[in-house]
Amino acid sequence: MTNEVLITVIAGLVCVLFAFIYQKNRNFRIIIASIGALLLMYGGYTYGTIQPIPYMETFNTGNKLMVQYPVDRVQVISPIDKDTVKCRILTMGVYPESHTDDIWVLLKPTDDKYYPQSDYTNTSYKLNGEWQVVTRFGGDAGEKYELVVVETDSVASKFFSDTIAKWKEADDYEGLQVSEIPDSAVELERISVTLQDNCRGTH
Repeated sequence: MTNEVLITVIAGLVCVLFAFIYQKNRNFRIIIASIGALLLMYGGYTYGTIQPIPYMETFNTGNKLMVQYPVDRVQVISPIDKDTVKCRILTMGVYPESHTDDIWVLLKPTDDKYYPQSDYTNTSYKLNGEWQVVTRFGGDAGEKYELVVVETDSVASKFFSDTIAKWKEADDYEGLQVSEIPDSAVELERISVTLQDNCRGTH
């Protein structure tokens, strides 16, 4: 807790206590108590006792393929091959009921490195034959990306999760060479997309 926040909280407590003790003027007591409550609320908000509304990430969706049922393989249904995409999109797909491996999306921009994508669950979210993951681009308008879908065992999933955690901690998303990707990450599909906007510095 910083000195400024500590002083604010103490001042708020003093005002509230004074308002309880002081008995002569009711209106004055109400004013002092209100000031004290406001100071306490401000101090709590600043320190984190009262949490602000969390940042809500927004994303777009691209064009979608028509799905042929029953599904017999893992596939991407959005975006579609040769699509033009925004800086943040929801990559979506389908999988057969028998599929139990984790699904990851890797982006390969023009630097020829691979960038695993994740949201708060790390692996793509899977439910009732459908999967999805928020996918974040960071290149220039007109830049082409390959969007690569892989299935992984627990070892490869842990590698991708640990890599993302390390990049976040260092605030340096350096990318993976193809030789660094575990052998148990098996490529299932690869499509090409182009950035519609300049996405550098948006994440």
